[in-house]
Amino acid sequence: MESVTDLAERVRAAASARPADQRYVLGIAGPPGAGKSTLAEALCAELGPATARIAPMDGFHLTNAELRARAALARKGEPDTFDAAGYVAALRRLRLLGDPVPWPTFDRALEEPTEAGVVFTDEPIAVTEGNYLLADGPWAPVRPLLDACWYLDADRPDLERRLLDRHLRGGRTPAAAHTKVHDSDLPNADLVARTRHRADLVLRPDADHYRLLG
Repeated sequence: MESVTDLAERVRAAASARPADQRYVLGIAGPPGAGKSTLAEALCAELGPATARIAPMDGFHLTNAELRARAALARKGEPDTFDAAGYVAALRRLRLLGDPVPWPTFDRALEEPTEAGVVFTDEPIAVTEGNYLLADGPWAPVRPLLDACWYLDADRPDLERRLLDRHLRGGRTPAAAHTKVHDSDLPNADLVARTRHRADLVLRPDADHYRLLG
């Protein structure tokens, strides 16, 4: 079992060995609803805002207009509903310290990306989190751009409950939330689970600590 403080010290120690002109980039992968954002936020808070910031993969969602044009809005969150190439290009820029790097974020109230929602300057550590960091296809170039990648695991019933709650809070009806979870989110979780073996560290939340599974 490790606390967020313990995990942050892992990151700090690994980042101390990076070349002076490079930013240390930690990836946190895992299924939707596993708590990736929560862990990323906790790590960055522990490391301090001058040291670490979050670079969310969710900022590379295609816009709702683009998804409607592709008849893919109902599948939002699946691998091909993101700009994977844009994410890869941004990661390459993020690795280099020097020029500011604008990074898009995702507004859950609007369900839309926000251009340059965060701007990296001289922070030596970036934590990027998302479902498909260890996936194949257009996502395959991501893994070599990460100094380390952790996988956050969770039991399927916990995922289902959290995802239903998320969609209900977002304004979906119970029926629409159920459909979204079972037709899209959980199949995505199954796809992501098949990438687990590529992670450097597998974690599972346990109260206010994390169990190391491998």
